[in-house]
Amino acid sequence: MMTTVIIVLAIIALLLVVFEEVIHVDKAKSTLFIGTLSWILVYLNPLHGTTAADITEQLNENLLEIATLWLFLMSAMTFVAYLNSKGFISNLVQRMLPSQLSERKFMFLLGFFAFVFSSFADNVTATLVSVAVIASLQIPVRQRLKYATLIIFAVNSGGVSLITGDVTTLMIFLDGKVSIANLLLLILPSLTAVLILAALLSRNMRGQLTFERSYTALEGKDKVIAGVFILTICSTLYLNAAYQIPPVLTFLFGLSCMFLIGQYLVRKTNKNILNYIREIEFDTLLFFLGVLLIVGMLKEVGVLLQLTKIYQVFDISVANYLLGLLSAVLDNVPLTAALLKADIQMDTANWLALTYATGVGGSVLVIGSAAGIIAMSKVKELNFISYLSMAGYLLVAYSIGYWLSYLLTSFVLL
Repeated sequence: MMTTVIIVLAIIALLLVVFEEVIHVDKAKSTLFIGTLSWILVYLNPLHGTTAADITEQLNENLLEIATLWLFLMSAMTFVAYLNSKGFISNLVQRMLPSQLSERKFMFLLGFFAFVFSSFADNVTATLVSVAVIASLQIPVRQRLKYATLIIFAVNSGGVSLITGDVTTLMIFLDGKVSIANLLLLILPSLTAVLILAALLSRNMRGQLTFERSYTALEGKDKVIAGVFILTICSTLYLNAAYQIPPVLTFLFGLSCMFLIGQYLVRKTNKNILNYIREIEFDTLLFFLGVLLIVGMLKEVGVLLQLTKIYQVFDISVANYLLGLLSAVLDNVPLTAALLKADIQMDTANWLALTYATGVGGSVLVIGSAAGIIAMSKVKELNFISYLSMAGYLLVAYSIGYWLSYLLTSFVLL
């Protein structure tokens, strides 16, 4: 009876996430409520004769995994919040743009920029900055829609090859399925897919674009903090590869360096640099917390074992490809968490292909990723139906990127 209740609650949570824009209830609130409720109910009605001590041990194990992910994201998002609030990121983008550029060349430049930027910043920030670039352009509706489509796909593609760029990549890495060196193999196929989509979307573009360049001088203190952020990212990658130091520890150390350095750099202002923690998107972090609590409970009641059935019907590579498309409907965070909890046996090449699939597959539908939701709220021409008109291009790009990822990693890791 309790297993059925847990499953029903999980389905309700999923529906609340899918229809967030309709019911106007933030997904962080609904998932956190149902996630905590599920565990409380199991304490009140233990499953399979388990004791309160057994449940507490299971909960503590789940919370440890969540805390590792949570603290890493909090550290990275604090860096980005500071640099974004200072206008550092927007100024940097303005400096990179020429005064005039052909529409076709801009398509490729925009895709490359969104791809690279999302590798280091969170998807929300990368999408907001990229969308801001096209917001002021005087272009037809159809062209703005194409640019927005490329941004969503490029932002999702850029994050899959680095643990700082995508939550699902970080989750798969922290579970020990892939290494940082393995993930770097995804850069080439991911970027290739973005460039192919840019080529498809820009086939009939012949015009010229003029950019209004307005920016202020970058302050020295902001350059120093940006340097600390880049150094933290590089140190995280190197120290984990060379000495297996957990990324969360390195990023927390980098954050502490930012605070100490900032103590002197911003001492003339009224704002304590610690306050920038308050500017990060805690609704996103709380959503992850709620989702992982739900998925952890589904593991305990044995529901996640059902996910393995798709691997009994299809070859592993095909099953991963289909699950990537499924992430366009189901949120990729709970989907990835469920796959990891189900403990499916795959080789490294297939785990890398799955990393690409869950990170990029959500791009096929506008509701399938955070980048899509953010872009939809900022570009008035973009909605579910208009984005669906690009589904053919997106499916081609996703398919090429996925199978290139699988073939390349299989060949290199043979």
